[in-house]
Amino acid sequence: MQSKPKFTGLSIALGAVLGAVFGVLAGHMVVWLALGVAIGMLIGASFRRTEPTCPECAQIHRIHEIRNQRQQASS
Repeated sequence: MQSKPKFTGLSIALGAVLGAVFGVLAGHMVVWLALGVAIGMLIGASFRRTEPTCPECAQIHRIHEIRNQRQQASS
């Protein structure tokens, strides 16, 4: 199972871009860039995979994860 979602880097980059844009508009580049990166990190951390709640679904997901790990190891 992946520990970090794939969208974390994308959201940090998006936050940095938005922070840079607001920094250019406001004239305080460093402050807005830092705020943009921080907001991007918060957005990226909020994208989490929901775990299944019922035991049957949890077992099926574990079987899929084991199968995927075996396929990646054999590649």
